[in-house]
Amino acid sequence: MTDFTRLEPHVVEEIVRICEVMLLEFREALEITSLLGNPHGFGDFDSAQQLAAGYRRKAAGTPESARECVEQFIEVLTQLRDAFATGGAAFLDTESDWARQLAATDPDSGAPNSHQGAQ
Repeated sequence: MTDFTRLEPHVVEEIVRICEVMLLEFREALEITSLLGNPHGFGDFDSAQQLAAGYRRKAAGTPESARECVEQFIEVLTQLRDAFATGGAAFLDTESDWARQLAATDPDSGAPNSHQGAQ
């Protein structure tokens, strides 16, 4: 027996809306990460310049850097949003078709194609 969860249309819409809000926040964070790659005020000593270079590496340019991590979050969240948006719509269309077909074959549904009155 397969376990599944049924999502009501308003739940799918709410999930997509939440994803949109989160994407907006991540896009703003992505803009902030561009500022992180330009650290100032460390001074002229070699050790200070090395420290500033370390902050630049943490800001962008490596798979673990802040910018790349935020970009990865945006990519995954966009895929999640799209999956709910398209999958939810496809699910609702399929469910609607299924309900119409069931109503057409169910004599107790009151549908015009029902066989009520047929002897």
